[in-house]
Amino acid sequence: QVQLVESGGGLVQPGGSLRLSCVVSGIPISIYAMAWYRQAPGKQRELVARIGSGGSTKYADSVKGRFTISRENTKNTVYLQLNSLKSEDTAVYYCLLNDGRYDYWGQGTQVTVSS
Repeated sequence: QVQLVESGGGLVQPGGSLRLSCVVSGIPISIYAMAWYRQAPGKQRELVARIGSGGSTKYADSVKGRFTISRENTKNTVYLQLNSLKSEDTAVYYCLLNDGRYDYWGQGTQVTVSS
């Protein structure tokens, strides 16, 4: 059974930083691309960042230069470093793995940016 568990969210002031983690069980992540999405209240879920199996990365324009996605295959974990946070980054952040047939999502972790 594939499970994704996100953690690391919280309340942070504008300009602050957080590091999100996504621990995957039930499937080795090394051969799969992984992605982080987010969903703000009243908005559609959007892609934040993606990392390929070989380490190539892609970011939404709104987070380029501020967020960094990385992976540690030995720990079956994907990270998202969030720097220079803005109020508009407030959302639930979700981790995604697609194995070619199914989308596997975690339960999400809340990030709130507020003074």
